Amino acid sequence: MTATIGRALAAAAFALLSVAGMAAPAAAADVTFVMRNEHPNALRVELYSQDRDHVWPGDGQDYYLDDGETKTMPLSCEEGETICYGAWIDGDQGTYWGVGPGNTQDCENCCYVCTGGETEEIVLVP
Repeated sequence: MTATIGRALAAAAFALLSVAGMAAPAAAADVTFVMRNEHPNALRVELYSQDRDHVWPGDGQDYYLDDGETKTMPLSCEEGETICYGAWIDGDQGTYWGVGPGNTQDCENCCYVCTGGETEEIVLVP
């Protein structure tokens, strides 16, 4: 009779954890954004999660792409997370690509799902 009660208590505890929203942590993945600057001016780039409050590279930093430069930006993300790029001319936030500085604009074809691997080369042109 004691084993039956133990199994019942374990099942009840599992049910309570499930109801409380205690799910397994999201799986991590690595993805590399590849970007090429074809604009005659240097650009600043940030990558923004659309599923949580996270920015790469973060801590008030951004990626710098000189004119003509191609840069790879590896990052760790959560499997299935949507990440959009925002790029702008260094010193001119009014000229931007993707979601722009601060993730404030709408965009077409500037977001990628974190599934590992590498994006195709994203070419930023005037």
